[in-house]
Amino acid sequence: MEQPIPTREQAYDILTKYNKSDSLITHALSVEAVMLHFANILGEPEKEKWGIIGLLHDVDYEMYPEQHCLKAKELLTEHNMPEDYIHAVQSHGWGLCCDIEPIHTMEKVLFTIDELTGLIAATALLRPSKSILDLEVKSVKKKWKQKSFAAGVNREVIEQGAKMLGMELDYIIGETIKGMQSAAEAIGLKGQL
Repeated sequence: MEQPIPTREQAYDILTKYNKSDSLITHALSVEAVMLHFANILGEPEKEKWGIIGLLHDVDYEMYPEQHCLKAKELLTEHNMPEDYIHAVQSHGWGLCCDIEPIHTMEKVLFTIDELTGLIAATALLRPSKSILDLEVKSVKKKWKQKSFAAGVNREVIEQGAKMLGMELDYIIGETIKGMQSAAEAIGLKGQL
């Protein structure tokens, strides 16, 4: 018997069942928006799947930070998530908290942009406008070089992901900004523009 394809609403309910923190939910919405954006520009037929995986990538993070990406399998299995969705969610922790390697383009995009959304959000909040809508790649690149800025962002993971995808870092930053811009209001980065 084939598993039913989960809906975005079901995914959001699962996310908010295990995550109550506004910052984690906002991060999930950011990653969802960027995943949908990349699915569009790469001409992927299963856009909704990309979004759902972005939304659920940190499903276990708030309640089980020590078992991040490992506990996700158990939680998502309980909710009848298809195996390929679970693999994709787990693979973003490759080399950090699990040994599940990103294989598909979708998984490599998630691996690459997860940390990057945090750096971009932090950069946007420093702007006079507090908005992502007027954020440019060069501003993010400037902050990228300041290792003390958003120090929790693992820049090596982002660079490794860019290599896996065979894409220029500036291109990935630019497209990640565009993806986040599409959800500016939902992620609290519309600012005063």
